[in-house]
Formats: sequence, structure tokens, C-alpha cells
Amino acid sequence: MNEYDNAMPAIETTTSLERALLAARTAEEHRGQDIVILDMRELTTFFDFFVIVSGTSRRQLHAMSEHIDEALTQQGARRLGIEGFGESRWILLDYGDVVVHLFDPETRRYYALEDLWSHARQVPFSPGDDGSARMASM
Repeated sequence: MNEYDNAMPAIETTTSLERALLAARTAEEHRGQDIVILDMRELTTFFDFFVIVSGTSRRQLHAMSEHIDEALTQQGARRLGIEGFGESRWILLDYGDVVVHLFDPETRRYYALEDLWSHARQVPFSPGDDGSARMASM
């Protein structure tokens, strides 16, 4: 391996829907609540999916963000930005085509992203869902 090989960016091996579902499953595995995936592809060209999750404490929001980042990185995704980690009321993880929003319940109610983006189609997700049937149909 030479220095050029080290400089090459990671190749993404998953689709944006698969990354959104992986983020949702990872949040669910770490006790995330009220998980919603919004398909934004028909509404904006900036990103494909929002993943919105509530957590019950600062510690839980931090843990979820770290585990989501680890899971997506292992699949070749690259985080472009993170916001709110220090305050921990709303942590935003930006992967370009997938944006993950982790909220405490009060902040989630205040910003009401599901209402703001109510025209977005909601991707069905339920606890324990692996998403394989949905990915085949999208």
C-alpha cells in the first residue's frame, strides 16, 4: 500500500435508504424512541432522508450519536458535520444524503420537524424492522 492508497476516500457501499434504515435501527438498539424516517427526495435536492429520534437523557443522545456514526462509518458513509453535541438537546449528524436528528422530547416538540416537513413521505419503520422488504420495493 502506498501513500496514494491512504488518501483515497472511503467508497460508500450502501444506498441512502439503507443508511437511513441503519441509523434508525442503531438508534432503536440504543433505546431511541419515536423513530421516524422521512423521505425527502421529492421535496429537496439537498438530502434524501431525515431520521428523527428522541432520547431521554444527554448521555443517551451522546451514545446514540456515537453508535450511529460508528455503524454508518463501517458501511462507508462519511459524516460531513455534527451540530449540538455539546448542548445535547438536539444533535444533528449530517451524512450528505442522510441527516440524523436526535432530540430530547421537549426540543423535538418545539421544532416539530415532522410537522414542518409534513409533505414528506414517511418510510415505515417499526422496532426490530430490518427494512429488507421495503428496500426491494423502493
